[in-house]
Amino acid sequence: MIQYMLKAKLHRVTVTRVELDYEGSCAIDADLLDAAGIREYEQIDIYNIANGERFTTYAIRAERGSRVISVNGAAAHKASVGDKVIIAAYCGLDRAEVLIHKPRLVYVDADNGITRIGNDIPEQAA
Repeated sequence: MIQYMLKAKLHRVTVTRVELDYEGSCAIDADLLDAAGIREYEQIDIYNIANGERFTTYAIRAERGSRVISVNGAAAHKASVGDKVIIAAYCGLDRAEVLIHKPRLVYVDADNGITRIGNDIPEQAA
């Protein structure tokens, strides 16, 4: 049996561009892709914290160090510049892999600069 597990997450990145007249996808700074282990053309889900939209597209590589998050094509209707989003990628694992799997979680500051990379969700303050 294959189970689908969180592979990687870019947590609360800020949308820097929306490009309606584009063929599709989400352009993501190469540094962020590498930190999360998300490959170019890999399927991603985007969860828009600002408006509740959830949609699926694929990742493309933006210029390294640009801190770009550009939601393109039809998905551009689902985000605005300045929106905070969560970008997630998933993987299918067999039973043995599930037991040892740890996702890559990338946390950023307000300018999409990496502040922490881990594989556990920090405890919330009570």
